[in-house]
Amino acid sequence: MLVSTSKFTKNDMAKYPFLKASAKYVRMSDLKVEDLSNPELKEILARAEERVEEAILYGRVSRKLRREDVEISSYPVAIVLAAATGSSFIKRRYALAEAKQVCKDLEEESKEKIYYIAKNFQWNPLYNKDSAIPFEFMINFTEYLRNIAHLKGKKWKLVNRLLSDGNVYITRNETARLLSEEVRKHIEERLMATKLPRLPSNVMEIAERIKELCTEKIDKAKMEGFPREVVSSAFPPCIENLYQSVSSGRHISHVSRFTLTSFLINVGMPTENVIQFFKNFSDYNERMTRYQIEHIAGERGSRTRYVPPKCDTLKTHGVCRDTDQLCQKINHPLAYYKIRSRQPTPDRTMPQSLNSK
Repeated sequence: MLVSTSKFTKNDMAKYPFLKASAKYVRMSDLKVEDLSNPELKEILARAEERVEEAILYGRVSRKLRREDVEISSYPVAIVLAAATGSSFIKRRYALAEAKQVCKDLEEESKEKIYYIAKNFQWNPLYNKDSAIPFEFMINFTEYLRNIAHLKGKKWKLVNRLLSDGNVYITRNETARLLSEEVRKHIEERLMATKLPRLPSNVMEIAERIKELCTEKIDKAKMEGFPREVVSSAFPPCIENLYQSVSSGRHISHVSRFTLTSFLINVGMPTENVIQFFKNFSDYNERMTRYQIEHIAGERGSRTRYVPPKCDTLKTHGVCRDTDQLCQKINHPLAYYKIRSRQPTPDRTMPQSLNSK
C-alpha cells in the first residue's frame, strides 16, 4: 500500500520540510526573502534562527509541530540564514543536524511513509514480502552505494549485505539512516549552490549573530584564523591543502586524515591540540577522534608513532596535489618540511600556544 500525497499531512510536511510537497506548500504561501523584514513574519524568522542555532549548539534540529505553518516556512528561511553566514562549517553543520533529526523521525514512521519519502529522492524501493528474511525493504545497489560513502562500520560494506537481483536488503532503521544521508547531501548542496539576493538588514543581523555564536562555540582561531596562523610555507602543498580543508570543516578521506594527523604529530604539534583541531568536523566524535589520534601518536596500543605515507602512496590515493619544484626532489612530506623549515623566514614557526603541551 502506498501513501498518496493526500495522506501526507501538513504535520508530515512540517517534519520533513525538504520534500517536494513541502516546497510546493511554501510556494503557494508566496513567501519571499525580501518580505522577511515584515513584522508579520517575525515568528517564522525567529524559528529559522533557532533551527540554525540548534544545529550549532546541539548538532540536531528539534521539531516544533504545534505551529505547522511556522515550522514548514521556517525551513527555507533557515537555509537563507545559514547561507548568509558565508561559513562552510555552519552550512555543513546545519545540513547534518537536520539529517540527524530526520533519521530519528523516520525510525518511528510507518513503512508506507518511509516508502513515500524514499520515492521523493528518486529511489525505487521494494517491500520485502519474504517473512523469513528480517528486512523490511530492498533498494537497488546503486542507490545503496550512493549513500554509504560517509557511513562507518563493516555492516555497511556491500560484501556484507544480502543481495537479490541487484537489490540490497535493508531494515527500517537502515533505510532511515540511508535516507538521512540523502537529506544531508540535499541540504548541503542547496546551501552551497544558493545565490542570495540582497537581504533585508534584519536578516543580515541574524546571520552575523549566528556567526558570532559559532565563533563562541568552536573558537574563532580554529574556525577561521587557524590555518593562516599555523600553516607555514614549510608545510608541503598536500598537507597545506588538507589542513585548510579540516579547518573549514570539509570532509576528507581516511587516508587524508591519517596523513595530516601523523604529519602534525611528527612536526611537533601536541596530541591534545591535534584532537581539538579536528573539532571543526560537523560530525566530530571526541571519543573516537581521541582514540585514533592517540593511536597514531604512539600513546596507545603498540606505542608506535606512525609517520605519514610516502609521496608515491599519496599520489595513488589522490592526496598529492599542487606540487612545486621541491616536491620533484623529495619522496616524503616530512623530508619536504625538514628542508623548508631550515629557511629562516618569519612564518616558519607555529604560535607558541599550539606547540605548548
